[in-house]
Amino acid sequence: MSLALYPCECQPLNRVGHRLTPEVGDAVAMPPGNQDEESAARSAETVRQLQDLATPAGAAALTRAAELLAGRTDAVTALSRLRTEVGVQLAGPAWGIARQRAKARPAFGADADRLLFTGDTLEQAGRPALADRRAGRLLTGGVASVADLGCAAGTDTLALARAGASVLAVDRDPVARTLTAANAAAVGVADRVQVVDADVVDLVAAAADGQVAGCDAAVLDPARRAGGRRLLDPDRWSPPWSTVLALLERVPRCVVKVAPGLDHDRVPAGIEAEWVSIGGSIVEALLWGRGLSTTWRRATLVRGGTIAELIADDDPGLAPVGPVRGWLHEPDPAAIRSGLVSVVAANLGATLVDPTIAYLTSDSPTGSPWASSHPVTDVLPFNLKKLKALLRSRDVGRVVVKKRGSPIEPDALARQLRGPGSGTAVVVVTRVAGAPTVLVCGPPSA
Repeated sequence: MSLALYPCECQPLNRVGHRLTPEVGDAVAMPPGNQDEESAARSAETVRQLQDLATPAGAAALTRAAELLAGRTDAVTALSRLRTEVGVQLAGPAWGIARQRAKARPAFGADADRLLFTGDTLEQAGRPALADRRAGRLLTGGVASVADLGCAAGTDTLALARAGASVLAVDRDPVARTLTAANAAAVGVADRVQVVDADVVDLVAAAADGQVAGCDAAVLDPARRAGGRRLLDPDRWSPPWSTVLALLERVPRCVVKVAPGLDHDRVPAGIEAEWVSIGGSIVEALLWGRGLSTTWRRATLVRGGTIAELIADDDPGLAPVGPVRGWLHEPDPAAIRSGLVSVVAANLGATLVDPTIAYLTSDSPTGSPWASSHPVTDVLPFNLKKLKALLRSRDVGRVVVKKRGSPIEPDALARQLRGPGSGTAVVVVTRVAGAPTVLVCGPPSA
């Protein structure tokens, strides 16, 4: 289910239309017309539904939908009861919002039961803890006003307002503006938030004296998808890369969310690039304006309530290369993407197994949060028949396959290596000194 046809939490120049829809049926008929007219009609319908949910009757419908969802009522039965109890107009939207709130609860905690999301804005919404962290850094040095350029559901707006800033929340999309205003009111910061309809490209083009739209600082999250597909070319983002560069140049106290795969060569001089990972995955990449940059590259790892950081004031280059030793180390993806694997290697006394592969090796395991360690039992050239024979001789029947620098499909290889043995192993298919190689390892130590 998707509550609205909403592409992402950012500001595309031409948004697609929106509509809150129930889990089953009750599609809202739209008048025929061209794509822009249909999009506007969907957005208007979604805004109407959101406004209905903001009434006392809407609040009651949301409460009842949450009760049905908590009771594990199936969607068909729940919608039928809601139509009878709260009416057809509120039933579908209330059920949809209840489902989104349930999905949001692990990240948003108690706030989830007060906030409004569409399906896509929740999917794209940044984690509140990271929004709080960005807000704290953005507001250092006495910054009092911030422009949230492309506010969507208002995740950054709320974090900034809660941190004490006056926030100008900007979006061309009426659904985004409605969500942000409603969510600001829901958490008690409406008096610090002004929601406006404006074009980010125009605002950034007019920025001067370190300010944009009269604000001392800014956060920008360009749209990086269109038609459900990722836009790999930053020049096709919305707003485009030229606007990102203009903001970084004209507003020193700003942060821009970018694609984790952004080419390092695109990062302007004097701009700090940061990659953040949670649970072994990169969750965001950031460019910090010159007024906030304190280093060249930063990798940040969030684990539980702790944060670890790696920094480099200049390009540290590649780590040295050496033969495979007793332990294999997998660096965290934030360290890899930020180009700081050599910093991890230096801290571990480790070397690369190949100059093009981000696997490290040393004589001992690591207690570092920046790498997980596997004890290496065997190193052999890649040969499926010999690998199967080795695993059988070790009574290994189940394997986890990892790869770097190899075209193999890990799941397919794992099925081929499955056998009757009771043991387990980690099989790493990679290159060592340029040669296709298999490392047979024990389970990770961290």
